[in-house]
Amino acid sequence: MRIYDITVPISNGVPIYDGDSEARVESFAALERGDSANVSKMCFGVHTATHVDAPNHFIEGTRTVDELDLEKLMGPCRVIEVPDEVMLIEPENIGELDGVERVLFKTRNSAFWSTPEAGFRTDFTAISQATADKLAETGIKLVGIDYLSIEAFGSTGHPVHLALLEREVVILEGVDLREVPSGDYDIICMPLKYIGGTGDGSPARTVLIQR
Repeated sequence: MRIYDITVPISNGVPIYDGDSEARVESFAALERGDSANVSKMCFGVHTATHVDAPNHFIEGTRTVDELDLEKLMGPCRVIEVPDEVMLIEPENIGELDGVERVLFKTRNSAFWSTPEAGFRTDFTAISQATADKLAETGIKLVGIDYLSIEAFGSTGHPVHLALLEREVVILEGVDLREVPSGDYDIICMPLKYIGGTGDGSPARTVLIQR
């Protein structure tokens, strides 16, 4: 058995989607300063690094992150590698999905995690609306991609997100698939359970297990 940790660490330098809150990880108390224990504090938006989108991210009054069906976040998952020249993933790029319940797309985006100092990239590979529709109609429970959005930067009206979230497909964004070959795995994706705000998403420790 091999376990791939595909989680992008939350840090002060992690790239953040344009307009989102920056991440801060700091020391609150420290033994070296005479405190009784080491205690850190973190402040970040819920769509930081590896994270899930709940339906309430774009559809008011729908399921929040603490209400997600955990069964959708664990189980068989296929990693589909997309050629580097593909900027918008179309139905013809995803292959046969009979029996597949969860998919992650490995694209040229994964290489972006090697240079976080470059900041947020707008030229990332994303999913087309036609692909989102096909995935939802196929009965996929979870769709993920290796950058901070499944939808092309500058998209108007968020049709890709809506096509999936309206059908309560969990969206997983910001995974790091650099070391992961294409193929079939088991996924475990665990977002934080919190109450407050609008419950629209959460960072998630995510691993793939190769049996």
